[in-house]
Amino acid sequence: MENGAVYNETTEPEAKASRRCPFSCTLRHLRGLQLPLKVVQTIFSFVAVVCEEIVDDCITCSGLYFFEFISCSAFLLSLLILYMYCTDLYESLGEDKVKKL
Repeated sequence: MENGAVYNETTEPEAKASRRCPFSCTLRHLRGLQLPLKVVQTIFSFVAVVCEEIVDDCITCSGLYFFEFISCSAFLLSLLILYMYCTDLYESLGEDKVKKL
């Protein structure tokens, strides 16, 4: 008993999970028609931002400024959604956190 043979390790050492780069591209979360729809949504929101910037002169610009805010927000949010679903960041954060976002 003095040599320690009785007290062997009872658990296996924990294997370290491989760390992947969160910026690698994967398309497994947007399947079928979802990916083309998200890409078209991003393109349309970008076109809306560009069209708003083309306007040089307006009489009452409050509606135009509101449209600028909405179209720019839609473009940035759709880019964020594409980034989240098309990279490995989805697995890094977890499905519940992505859905909350």
